[in-house]
Amino acid sequence: MATFSDSTNGKGNDWVQDFLCSACEDKKLEQSADYYCDSCVKFFCRKCIQMHSQLFTKHSPHGRGDMKKWPVVKKVEDFLLKCDVHKEENLASFCKDHSKLCCNTCAFHNHRQCETVMLLTDMVKNTSTDLKQVLVTIQTTLAELRKLQDNQEASIQSVQSSYDEQLHNIQETRQKILAALDMLEKKTLQEMKDTLTKLQASLKSDVDKCSTLGNELNQLRDAFQDISNKSKQELSFIASIKCKDIIQQFENYQKKNFAQLKFSITFHPNSEIMQYLSQLSGLGKIEHYAQSLTAVGNADQIIRIDGESEYDVWEQGDEACGIRDICVLPSGQVLVVDQYNKKVKLLNKQYQVVSHCSVSDKPLGICKITHSEVGVTVGSEVQFIKVNNNQLVKVRKLKFQHDCLGIASHQGDLFVTSGTELYNYSLDGKLVSKLHENKSHTRTVWGCAVSPTGDKLYITNYKQDKLLTLARDGSVLSIFKDPELLGPRCVHVTPAGQVLVCGWVSDTILQIDSKGSRKLATLATEMYSLRSVCYNSNTDSIIVGSVNNKILVYKVK
Repeated sequence: MATFSDSTNGKGNDWVQDFLCSACEDKKLEQSADYYCDSCVKFFCRKCIQMHSQLFTKHSPHGRGDMKKWPVVKKVEDFLLKCDVHKEENLASFCKDHSKLCCNTCAFHNHRQCETVMLLTDMVKNTSTDLKQVLVTIQTTLAELRKLQDNQEASIQSVQSSYDEQLHNIQETRQKILAALDMLEKKTLQEMKDTLTKLQASLKSDVDKCSTLGNELNQLRDAFQDISNKSKQELSFIASIKCKDIIQQFENYQKKNFAQLKFSITFHPNSEIMQYLSQLSGLGKIEHYAQSLTAVGNADQIIRIDGESEYDVWEQGDEACGIRDICVLPSGQVLVVDQYNKKVKLLNKQYQVVSHCSVSDKPLGICKITHSEVGVTVGSEVQFIKVNNNQLVKVRKLKFQHDCLGIASHQGDLFVTSGTELYNYSLDGKLVSKLHENKSHTRTVWGCAVSPTGDKLYITNYKQDKLLTLARDGSVLSIFKDPELLGPRCVHVTPAGQVLVCGWVSDTILQIDSKGSRKLATLATEMYSLRSVCYNSNTDSIIVGSVNNKILVYKVK
């Protein structure tokens, strides 16, 4: 039986189907086979096939272009024949009652009571299998699995992002409670200080009154001593009267003001506050809910508009805003690139500007990298920006040898347009491939977007009024032109795969089918200097950017 190598570049399997040259194996060498001879039942590399052809001129070996005539790989055969439960046994029968493949052990233990258990050798005599149809079904199912996996991964990112956001809200709530307590403390301290000032003022008045009366009595005492031996009856009489009057004032004052001789201030805590706080289970209520991550319908279901809202994204100190591209994070936060003010702006769920980050040149494109990070094209760079506690933070940047206009990302691949080329980079900036080139004019490769499954790329040709759909290897699948699409710059794909493209010159937004071959609908017309379009799956709405300081939000039915 032929053996095979594990060194080729297949994806998605536990093995890689690549046979080894039988002649080289005899010499204890590993060399990938390029031919199979069914007469010899052996495999040969390009070097060994020459000797084989000289010795066996009548044999007709089959090259890799005719691999359907090669035998099945041993590991593939074992994978299909071995029982999933009893790994060492081969499948031998099929139970029609349970639609289950069985080895002898399975048949004995689990299907003895079943009415129809047939040997596989008998089954295949009367059963035909359409492998092409099975393969189509597998591919369709794999695409659905990838979509489901992407949705669940987006859900993981969304729940993490919402956790981070609500953690910030909890901290803000705590700060508000502390601020309220600080205010209560401030008011209580002020009240106690006012009480102190009032008491001290009253006591100080008593002290001053006593001091005044004491001084007057001291003067009278000195006067009595001076006139006591001088027979000044008139002066003695006057002094006596004054002394009696002052003493009377003291006695009256004492009776009126000194019934209580000691004052103090005490604080009695508000026990209701502590009782209320002790009864609470937390700072608030924690809830969770599920929300659809995909747009309404499938990739070719037409989007219906139901209402329009307008929001201002201008900030103090801005010139007129030119919103060139838009990105929505799983958390519902919206980022817009403001070309004229060289800013990336963060909007909350109510589309209010809560933060911004200045960049070195006019930003043109933006795409989501992770649940909290985006990539922005700036000049000949891609600037990566992270959202942290409602603030935009620059984290790193990649420098390229070409202009950077449009940008898209999918599972670790970065797609960047230069105006005349579309490049595929890794997230660390390494060139993977140049996927497309058109140097007939400038700005022939402007905006770009990628399908949810990553199998198709969409690019706008601004100069020639086209939308191109490419396969992942860069081959052109379709070219779309329409009188309603003039000067297309921005193209966007919804999570369901619906393709939206906007024309700057025609001031239109069109929905194109997922193959990029025909127009499904004109969603908006006669919009002033339309620059960008993006679908917000958190709110099922379309966000449109222009140069009039505003964004428009269209609710989708």
